[in-house]
Amino acid sequence: MCAWREEAESGLSGEESRRKRWVKAFEACDEDHKGYLNREDYKVAVVMLFGYKPSKEMAVNVGLTSIVEVDSVMASVKQNQSGVSLEEFLNLMSTKKAAHFYQSEVRQLFTAFDRQCRGYLSLEDFRKAFSVVAPKLPERTVVEAFREVDQDSDGHISFKDFESAMNYGQDNLSALPLI
Repeated sequence: MCAWREEAESGLSGEESRRKRWVKAFEACDEDHKGYLNREDYKVAVVMLFGYKPSKEMAVNVGLTSIVEVDSVMASVKQNQSGVSLEEFLNLMSTKKAAHFYQSEVRQLFTAFDRQCRGYLSLEDFRKAFSVVAPKLPERTVVEAFREVDQDSDGHISFKDFESAMNYGQDNLSALPLI
């Protein structure tokens, strides 16, 4: 059954439903009921919830949050613990969910701009997108932006180029105080 349908039928809000699912995953992976997830337990929980195996060293920076995979997660565990507690796990999953949602939004935006479904954006795709979102922007500015985003100068903006442009400056934002 679809997750959204389960949420609707359960009467729980999206946040409550997600939290319940994360607690179930934690409990399922904490087979010995030790109250924490070790390195392998954590990997299994991430696979259960997000469908991918976290790498040992991969770091993904998104928006105002930095999600660092297994080694950093395990290094952040309190000194007197042998793994990730339920509270820490819930906080990590909340952050990971926000990053996952952001990545999905970037992909949807790229797909909306890629009207020809070619897997890349041409200068013409870029022009059309800007004519909708910023119709008074000078042509010269659109062309300069295209060239800036086209990192390998092949005349196409790949998803990787697009994603990099969307994330540009996000690391600097995390240093700003939140008001």
